[in-house]
Amino acid sequence: MFRRTALAAAALLAAGALALTGCTSPAPAPTATGDADPDASVAIRLVLEPGNLDIRETAGAAVDQILVDNIYQGLVSRTPEQDIVPALASDWEVSSDGLEYTFTVREGVTFHDGQELTPQDVVWSLQTRKDTPAWRDSARLANVETIAADGQDVTLTLSEPDSSLLWNLTGRAGIILKQDDTVDYKTAANGTGPFTLTNWRQGDSITFARNEEYWGDKAKVAEVVFDYIPDNQAALNAALAGEVDALTGFDANLTSQVEANGDYQVVLGQSTDKGTLAFNQTSGPLADKRVRQAIRQAIDHDAFVEALASGSTLYGPIPELDPGYEDLSDVAPYDPEAAKALLAEAGEEDLELTLTIPNFYSTTIPQILVSNLNDVGITLEVDQVDFGTWLNDVYTNKDYDLSFVLHTEARDFENWANPDYYFTYDNPEVQRLYQESLAATDETEAADLLAQAAKIVSEDAAGDWLYSGASVVAVGTNITGMPSINVNERLNLAELAKSNG
Repeated sequence: MFRRTALAAAALLAAGALALTGCTSPAPAPTATGDADPDASVAIRLVLEPGNLDIRETAGAAVDQILVDNIYQGLVSRTPEQDIVPALASDWEVSSDGLEYTFTVREGVTFHDGQELTPQDVVWSLQTRKDTPAWRDSARLANVETIAADGQDVTLTLSEPDSSLLWNLTGRAGIILKQDDTVDYKTAANGTGPFTLTNWRQGDSITFARNEEYWGDKAKVAEVVFDYIPDNQAALNAALAGEVDALTGFDANLTSQVEANGDYQVVLGQSTDKGTLAFNQTSGPLADKRVRQAIRQAIDHDAFVEALASGSTLYGPIPELDPGYEDLSDVAPYDPEAAKALLAEAGEEDLELTLTIPNFYSTTIPQILVSNLNDVGITLEVDQVDFGTWLNDVYTNKDYDLSFVLHTEARDFENWANPDYYFTYDNPEVQRLYQESLAATDETEAADLLAQAAKIVSEDAAGDWLYSGASVVAVGTNITGMPSINVNERLNLAELAKSNG
């Protein structure tokens, strides 16, 4: 049996921190002077507000970004560096055949309503998630045959090995809720995390307060206010007016302005953000691989990194922080002449396509695409829509030609192995390799299988990956503990502190 304890997890955390020495951060995070104020309120600028707060059913990273770790927890969690660490389970064991996972549930944990967390809550939460397709990530527990409690131990028995199970339990699939809770999940919350939800002014802000009954180390600030400010210039103005303490999703081009008076410092961190250009391959010109490859080779990926003043190029579906990453730049190098030749071979002249893009993204992205594609004879019309329209038209109904979205989720290669996903990509070989990676009990073997699958996806020109985004965070110089890695996906504020000086 393999046992990972909290001590071992702490060692992994330290190792993960050391591994980040190659990050693109221009400077270390600010070091505040003065004593931390336990009664402080910290205002954080975010970009995309959730449509509602239902952690069970609502799609979108905006929900996970603030609720997971802060409000809701699972048996295990993950660090920004992607290490798996204990949470509501103090430790766990995995059988040598990979078919049995046994978690020891912590005692003394209470929900925000004061009710004690029991192993039965854990069993109910996981079983209900597995049995309720409408709950997000229900399918991630598909290989779990039984879930049973014995004292403080909860054991998951699998039908076959699943190398992704522990990882899945760090996300929505593993969230532990109170059994048969009657809370209105769309507007309220009842979790076990270090913060409680106290107020939501829709269209404006969400406020958390420190959970004074938290089972672990108490939060270091009394209150966190998430201010939703989609526009970067408006966010900058709010910072310069002293209205916010930290800004996520910041425009690195505005660094000199926000740092001018010495009150803020911009920190660049790694992320799993993937600027993804999706191709609707169901019919028409984009069903032809030559057309898709031509579009890829018409695009100057370096232009996006230069324009955003952050991030790095990416030519495949797996970012550097995730297992299975490899440099695939040779698959689709920037070559407008080769793109023209491919279009001619495909018999496509004067091709007209539409790009559907949520309207909160920078206009720089469509401008570069329009220019690049125009250079090879493709006219690109840009349709900027609100996110709700994008979700309905593109994500749900697959009614689009090209679409751009920044996919922030870590380890989400599964979408390329799902022919029903809005990417519309269907390759049985990729699906087979992905399933084999799940069944692998060796981490290296699983990563190698993912790398093989990702290369096929790139070679098929199933999509294009314009850039790998950086986490760009402007942090007040009196703030410490502000996350700077993968902040668009998860924003764990357990170490956040604000000084008086």
